[in-house]
Amino acid sequence: MKLNELKSTDGARFVSKRIGRGQGSGTGKTAGKGHKGQNARSGGGVAIGFEGGQTPAFKRYPKRGFTNMNRKEYAVVNLKDLNRFEEGVTVDYEALKAAGIVKKQLCGIKVLGNGKLEKKLNVKAAKFSEAAKKAIEAAGGTAEEI
Repeated sequence: MKLNELKSTDGARFVSKRIGRGQGSGTGKTAGKGHKGQNARSGGGVAIGFEGGQTPAFKRYPKRGFTNMNRKEYAVVNLKDLNRFEEGVTVDYEALKAAGIVKKQLCGIKVLGNGKLEKKLNVKAAKFSEAAKKAIEAAGGTAEEI
């Protein structure tokens, strides 16, 4: 294959339609927007959720509860997930990500006491449940909050 033989695949190059460029273009005069009306105007169109003056759906339905804007979400790890690490290793976010246990750090890692820990590990996380902290220390490891 030579440089002069290169050709883009079908559909890779799309020539955009040039609207409002004279009658011969096929989209001259009104530029494909029809005659008059809200959508024909510059900056025209309706807002998202606008239903022609009727009370919009999001206002018709009852509202429930409260969303805390300052809520903190933690990536959750259970004790049973920590058994795949070697004895005496330090387990932190990087180690958990490399092992595929967590994907995102979010506001930090929280270790919960679900399952049984069978190895001595040094765990570094943002938060620990009391059961998880006791289990880690009972196994001979350390639970360090960062």
